[in-house]
Amino acid sequence: MNLISLVSNNFDAFITVVVLIMSIILFIKNTIAPELTGLLCVGIFIATGVLSPEKALAGFGSPSLITLMGLFAVSSALFKSGALDRVRELISSESIRTPRKLISLIAVLIAPISGIVPNTPVVASLLPLIEGWCERRNISPSKVLLPLSFATLLGGTLTLLGSSVNLLVSDISQQLGYGALELFSLTSIGIPVWLIGTTYMILVSDMLLPDRGRDKDFIKNGDMNIYFTEVTIPSTSELVGQSLRNSRLQRRFDVDVLELQRNGKVILPPLADRKIEPDDRLIIRVTRADLFRLQQEHTILLGENKTSIGGSNVFSDDEGTKTFEALLPAGSTLAGASLRELRFRQRHNATVLALRRGQQTVQERLGQAVLRAGDVLLLQAPLDSIRGLQASNDLLILDQFEDDLPVLIKKPISIAIAIGMIVLPSVTNIPLVGSVLLAVIAMVAFGCLRPAEIQKSIRLDVILLLGSLSCFSVAMKETKLDQLIVENLKFVIDGMPLYFALVVIFVSTVILTQFISNAASVALILPVAIKFSIENLNVLPISASALIMLVLFGASQSFLTPMGYQTNLMVYGPGRYRFFDIAKYGAGLTLIMSFTVPALIILNYG
Repeated sequence: MNLISLVSNNFDAFITVVVLIMSIILFIKNTIAPELTGLLCVGIFIATGVLSPEKALAGFGSPSLITLMGLFAVSSALFKSGALDRVRELISSESIRTPRKLISLIAVLIAPISGIVPNTPVVASLLPLIEGWCERRNISPSKVLLPLSFATLLGGTLTLLGSSVNLLVSDISQQLGYGALELFSLTSIGIPVWLIGTTYMILVSDMLLPDRGRDKDFIKNGDMNIYFTEVTIPSTSELVGQSLRNSRLQRRFDVDVLELQRNGKVILPPLADRKIEPDDRLIIRVTRADLFRLQQEHTILLGENKTSIGGSNVFSDDEGTKTFEALLPAGSTLAGASLRELRFRQRHNATVLALRRGQQTVQERLGQAVLRAGDVLLLQAPLDSIRGLQASNDLLILDQFEDDLPVLIKKPISIAIAIGMIVLPSVTNIPLVGSVLLAVIAMVAFGCLRPAEIQKSIRLDVILLLGSLSCFSVAMKETKLDQLIVENLKFVIDGMPLYFALVVIFVSTVILTQFISNAASVALILPVAIKFSIENLNVLPISASALIMLVLFGASQSFLTPMGYQTNLMVYGPGRYRFFDIAKYGAGLTLIMSFTVPALIILNYG
């Protein structure tokens, strides 16, 4: 039976194919947030009767998802207690003076940490520190930030706890009847992958990592935080009547004026000889430091403020307000709309002061600029509003505030609890989910984490995405669509040597992962790949467990695009990378893994 025959005679199979195609399109185009795409698919499967509510929603009650929720809380307690302080000290050490030494330190230390805690907070915590290291040594951040992201990806395959995708694979494996993965099921393959990846990153860093930080158009006076913002010239400003060339705006501050708006008309460069008039609006490129200094001149209005900055210190921390940076992560519902369309100030009680977008020039007015994933916003807000933004999944706060500072006295306790969480399932019959939940309770009981902080620490977008994606594998199995796809793909690998067949499956997973989330690629490919195993159609002389590991490691190879993984996007802007910089550095690593991982799979499972 072919695919057309099946879907024409089987309504459930037809609906499943339509939903799969729709989900792939939505994941690639990112029209709506990935977790909403997953929930939409669940809703369609239930509404059309393809799956019962119990089967469609089974992923939300899986032990793997509960484990992940607990892991978010444990990780939050570790960061709050200052568990990474020693790593910070080592990075700031005077002995670490070259990019290669820093990359070596990152690869050796950060990867194992990412095998236990989620990599997003690890990168968020270390990013400002590494940027400061680059500034002090006059080194471009593009020479070191990409290895930070890659190291966390490599470390995520050291243990089951290293990535949410690992837990999703474990959940799908259990649903399909092959049992859940153990805590160290990945380790025998993960360690060689980490060591090979570390060696690659260190050896080719000088040759393949670009030096973007010395570009005079983007780096001024050693400050690498280049923002775009909009200012208005009030009638009382001392700049009125002066040309831009002779004004204090350019004589005292390193500011590039990109556009002048006067009486509703847009005037483009060259602008040096234009005289400034009252109510002129300027779109400028400026460092964060100079933006703070401009505020002290009492001569401009920032954005759409109606009073002079001199009359109201927009950067002050008076009355509980703070100025801070926030990153727009992949999947943020804010992406694709302008600040004005979002009514950002009214919705979040926060003012956007400026926007930073990698190397790209933002030529629009601040309120009209369409936000993109990877943008960094310079915000001012009261502390209560900041807490609300921290709990949101639409923005990732990059600054640290007083209430978030490490509770140093709890550091030994939190580290001991985390170690116990890992050891307990290995030496007893307690399941991993039980160990993680006990660790959460212990963190609260010993004061490492407040109960209210548990809810704030959980990434709801990740939970919704992973909980909904398991419905794909169930639907494919229920409608026998997975078996049909295998039969149609069988001719590609049938008769092929085992090693090369595994390479084909691995590379297919890697390619799909670059365009949709790695969780989605796992949900789509894993039910099909398992069918090739010796326990099923016996197309390949290898176990289902081996193919599960193959797909898992393939989905973890996000080394080619900034959208491939969240941490790539986090370092993309601060590193001033261009799109193909990531592929240039990661292509060799991807190629090496494409031939290495299948060999390791055969060695461990053959």
